[in-house]
Amino acid sequence: MKADTRHLTLPFFDEAHRALGQQLSEWAPAQTVDESDDRRACKEWVGLLGRSGWLRYCVPAGPDGAWGGALEQLDSRALVVLRETLAFHSPLADFAFAMQGLGSGAITLAGTPAQQAAYLPAVASGNKIAAFALSEPDAGSDAGAMTTSANLSGSDWSLNGCKTWISNGGIADFYVTFTKTDMGAGTRGITAFIVDADNPGLDSSEHIAVMAPHPLATLKYSSCLVSDTARLGALNGGFKLAMQTLDIFRASVAAAALGMARRALAEAVRFAHERRMFGQTLADFQLTQAKIGEMAALIDAAALLTYRAAWLRDDSERKGAGARATAEAEDRRDRTVAAAMAKMTATENAQRVIDMALQMHGGLGVKIGTKVESLYRDIRSLRIYEGATEVQQLIIGKSVLQS
Repeated sequence: MKADTRHLTLPFFDEAHRALGQQLSEWAPAQTVDESDDRRACKEWVGLLGRSGWLRYCVPAGPDGAWGGALEQLDSRALVVLRETLAFHSPLADFAFAMQGLGSGAITLAGTPAQQAAYLPAVASGNKIAAFALSEPDAGSDAGAMTTSANLSGSDWSLNGCKTWISNGGIADFYVTFTKTDMGAGTRGITAFIVDADNPGLDSSEHIAVMAPHPLATLKYSSCLVSDTARLGALNGGFKLAMQTLDIFRASVAAAALGMARRALAEAVRFAHERRMFGQTLADFQLTQAKIGEMAALIDAAALLTYRAAWLRDDSERKGAGARATAEAEDRRDRTVAAAMAKMTATENAQRVIDMALQMHGGLGVKIGTKVESLYRDIRSLRIYEGATEVQQLIIGKSVLQS
């Protein structure tokens, strides 16, 4: 099934985005990956996406194109177009793409030239799989409660603690790991490090099985030594770096939800035309037409918020540092709130759309192997990761009260 690209005619996008969406919508259906083993399949998707040039949109081009990126800087609308289209065809392909961007995003933002040269080209080509390690068993939404520590041991840093729910855990080549370097300072005491997967003292063998299979693991750090050259960004500046990274990709989470919702609607429309009952098709019943109409409206409402959030970030970047400096705090707040609205609305609406599509399929909807059944499992985690719905509500509500 080919994705519909008519939404790309909206004024949020330019011709480059439209061409990108069209190219990917033609490429994606032709790919065949056996996803019965999520870890093997995820590696295969990274390889396919890398060889075909799609991962080049996860990193900037860098000086003289040295980082391998397709564009001069990360483009939120390109990420939205790519994730929405990939998620329409395969949520696991979308996952593989997104984690390359999220896992390397902090290196793009704050890496030294040596770090950027060592990791970003390999991410863009698919030769290295990236991971973002922030969450802990007792520190998810409350990052300041993390207990994984990094302490100077001679000229190196010794990392000790545990990270969990880590996407690409067990298959990644490196983990951008957030630690406490000042245990009493809350979020002001967090520092990031790049930890290679083969580093002694790092154990990523504890895999986590979830309802929509994709690579997740718990990471254990036991006297895991890294040099100071592995420190990413400023000492005790890790929380700000983590939030900046998440802000870039939050609108793209909304786009992934949109892709899944659009696929559910397409499956519902196809089934409604094919399923016959009481001498007519399901599509002939007014109740079906009403449900289809509601699904379409929910998708378009979420799409407008998602595209606005991506456009706002790109527009802010285009204005340049001089223009941003005059109203930097207000500009950043507007972008953060727009991304929160998009993420909350798109994931919640997608859950409703997919549920309605499954209901429309009747018994087939819960049969393992049908597309709407897998979408029903795939969408659920998007309402939780990269900031649960309740966190987005708090971000939006606080902003409204302060305005």
